[in-house]
Amino acid sequence: MASEKLSMSFYDKQPHPIPAPVVATAPPTARGNRAVFWRKLVVTSLAALSLLYYVGCWFCALRQRIDAQEGRWIAQAFGAHPPRNLGYRRIPFGKAAEEIFLAVPNPASAIAASRQYATTPHLAGSPGDYRTATDFLALLQTELSIEAPTPLPVFSAGTAESRNATLSISEGLNGPTAWIDTYYPVMNTPLDRRVEILDEDGEVVWSADLEEQADETDPEAGKYKDAVPTFHGLSRGGEVQGKLVYAHYGRKQDYDALVEQGVDLNGSVVITRYGGIFRGLKVKGAQDLGAVACLIYSDPRDDGTVTEENGYEPYPMGPARNPTSVQRGSTQFLSIYPGDPTTPGYPSYENSTRSEGSNIPSIPSLPISWANAKVLLEEIADGGKDRTISLVNHVDDRVIPIWNTMGVIPGHIKDEVVVVGNHRDAWVMGATDPSSGTASIHEVVRGLGALLKEGWTPLRTIVIASWDAEEYGLIGSTEWGEDFADWIDEHVVAYVNLDSSVGGSRFYSSSSPSLAHFMRGAAESIAHPTKPGLTLWDATQDRGPLYGTHGRVDEEAVRVYEEEQAQLAAAAADELGVGVLGSGSDYTVFLQRIGVASTNNGFTSTLSDPVYHYHSVFDSQRWQELYADPGFLRHVAIAKFLGLQTLRLVDSIILPFNTTHYAVQLGAYLDHVEQIALAASLDVDFSDLRESIDSLYAASQSLDEEKFKAEHEIKRFIRRIVRRRLIKRHLRRAWCTIKKVFGKPCAERRLNAVEGVHHQLDEPRSNHVAPPFQKRDGRAFKPRVGLWGGKMWEREQHAREHAHERSGGCQVQWRARARPNFDDKLRERFRQVVKRVRTVNKKLGSFERGFIHPDGIKDREWYRHLGVAPGKWLGYGATTLPGLTEAITFEANATLVRYEAERLQELIDRLAEEILP
Repeated sequence: MASEKLSMSFYDKQPHPIPAPVVATAPPTARGNRAVFWRKLVVTSLAALSLLYYVGCWFCALRQRIDAQEGRWIAQAFGAHPPRNLGYRRIPFGKAAEEIFLAVPNPASAIAASRQYATTPHLAGSPGDYRTATDFLALLQTELSIEAPTPLPVFSAGTAESRNATLSISEGLNGPTAWIDTYYPVMNTPLDRRVEILDEDGEVVWSADLEEQADETDPEAGKYKDAVPTFHGLSRGGEVQGKLVYAHYGRKQDYDALVEQGVDLNGSVVITRYGGIFRGLKVKGAQDLGAVACLIYSDPRDDGTVTEENGYEPYPMGPARNPTSVQRGSTQFLSIYPGDPTTPGYPSYENSTRSEGSNIPSIPSLPISWANAKVLLEEIADGGKDRTISLVNHVDDRVIPIWNTMGVIPGHIKDEVVVVGNHRDAWVMGATDPSSGTASIHEVVRGLGALLKEGWTPLRTIVIASWDAEEYGLIGSTEWGEDFADWIDEHVVAYVNLDSSVGGSRFYSSSSPSLAHFMRGAAESIAHPTKPGLTLWDATQDRGPLYGTHGRVDEEAVRVYEEEQAQLAAAAADELGVGVLGSGSDYTVFLQRIGVASTNNGFTSTLSDPVYHYHSVFDSQRWQELYADPGFLRHVAIAKFLGLQTLRLVDSIILPFNTTHYAVQLGAYLDHVEQIALAASLDVDFSDLRESIDSLYAASQSLDEEKFKAEHEIKRFIRRIVRRRLIKRHLRRAWCTIKKVFGKPCAERRLNAVEGVHHQLDEPRSNHVAPPFQKRDGRAFKPRVGLWGGKMWEREQHAREHAHERSGGCQVQWRARARPNFDDKLRERFRQVVKRVRTVNKKLGSFERGFIHPDGIKDREWYRHLGVAPGKWLGYGATTLPGLTEAITFEANATLVRYEAERLQELIDRLAEEILP
């Protein structure tokens, strides 16, 4: 034990302990080197991938931020100021705006709107009509967040308030607004009416029941069957007697056939069936041949397969025609001129000078039912008694106020305006015409309101119009168009019309040829309302499901129906399928008098659809919900289509007009003219006109190239600005973060050189700034010293003074560094880019104006468009190259044909020159 202690103490006391033995290691091997290398490679690769991932995410986020702000900067390119209360929140634009809008229209809301407008009568000028005007005004005020003033903004047309409401749209209007314009046309309302058969002694042997018969099965029809008597708007009053003559559809060829057969219409009472042409022209044809009156009835043969003969019960028990139904309507001579008959070419103010209307009949007329027509036709059938017919039509002709409800959503571009219109008045309740359209536009207003709440402002200004007195002869829209013709000519680039949304199962669309591709593209972007996997455009091939137990159909009715569809939807000469616009709705004054590119669309009835009781008391809410559009899916599809048209027209950088397609169509129209000239044995050379159309085509192709380049340049420039701006902001924030780590303050910069570009091209943004030697919080700071600091200060002062001069004395906060002229150069280049776009849009927006001739069309000078007009003997249907076509078909005069060809050629040559870049 002692020896053990000795031993330990001995070693403990050694001054230099013996070191532990070293373990020998093997020299590096090749395998070891590879392991180290792979470890380093993996670590480096992971680090690189992490860095790339971070950079990629950053650039992805940057791209998203660029996309999010592109709409904001496109708007700012055309003079907009950024919203102050939204920060950098994404403002919907393009597809994002469309998605928000398309999510809004829904069946429940559309049904509620339809019930609001279509369950009580609202004949133009009636108290019910005024109520719908104020209802629509309230809709605009609510959905567009417009403060409702007291009293209501109802202005008499021609007053300072009315004129300022429209003219201020392009004079810097800052927020949505709405009002009602009151016009004062001459219209008529019914007093007493009679249709009777008289015996040889003049005694009445039969008297027609001129009222429609309805009961509580259809609650509104039963309640209001007598609210609006069966009569013709703008018909002539009078009492007449004469022998009855059947004139078939009352077309020109029908009257010509009677003359050829030696039938004397002088002093007769003509009876015709509805269909083929506009009803007013049926009366005109009778009047021109000396008839003293005209009766027009609805014939079940024109209802296709949906008849009692085919096993269908009449409405309200089934889908067939109610035999007592009557089609009211205007008998204005629509193809001569629309609007107030007493103020042709100028607006109907309360104190306007009035003339005798030349577009209304000089003989009385009445609409009658099939039930009454059967009795009258038996009088002239083989073996009939052919007794005298007595007709009485007493009407009250007077000045009646009507009300256009107008709303405005101002855009960033004040002098480019898109008008969206739908008429509101009905002959009785009008669940289809026009309240189905009103229900759809109700959903459009809601969708636009939702976008406004998201911070959206349209690039171009939107005017929403609820027209009145369309049923009497397009009066509300025509009077407004005549009232503000110069303003429309200067500012309105497109008119989007909606009349009836849903009267059947087949979708149709018509437009100016320059908008045909646009229309089809929009329709192909909307889902089919009832068939999954298809588009709205596919509904152009839809037809009703009712073919009956026998499938019987009148062959002549089929031919006339097909002719009507060709006239109404007027399929273009190529296979695009978008129709040409004739007349019969509110686009007429815009397109054919002023020259504004226009559109129209909806669902129409086919020969196998439930019978649409046009202008009858049976055009009711029950019929609409039960037969026309159960679930209101078609109403919603039209609302989406109309809204999509509106958004794409107002938010596109370049207006979506295809002038080259228009030129192609002009060539096709001329092909048709050459064919009818050949058939008429007229020797006329159209080669010069053909050459002019070819020149227009070439000029339009050059414009197409300029369109592409201008849009590409401004988009590239904007994305470059936004990218640069966002990168600078990220770098500035990173620098601030670094400064804060070292305890240094970092002041936020409100505006940089690039941001200055967003100000209006010739008006920099005005903001008060602090003096040069004082911080924004009021604390003084030490000015720069030395040569470089002095030069920097001088340059900043120069930049401030330059901005001060450009702003007309307003101080502007610029941040100028070593390159004091950067803002000016960037802004000047941007100005040129925007100017290029504006120039292209000016050419596109005025293209349709190029077909307007101040002398108008022969014998109906109100219509000034030499490219398209309502057919002289059609009314609804379109006639292309009307002056030229009618010189052949009605005049058969080669000299007149050459004159019309020269007039058209002059317009086309001038247009080709104007659109050249």
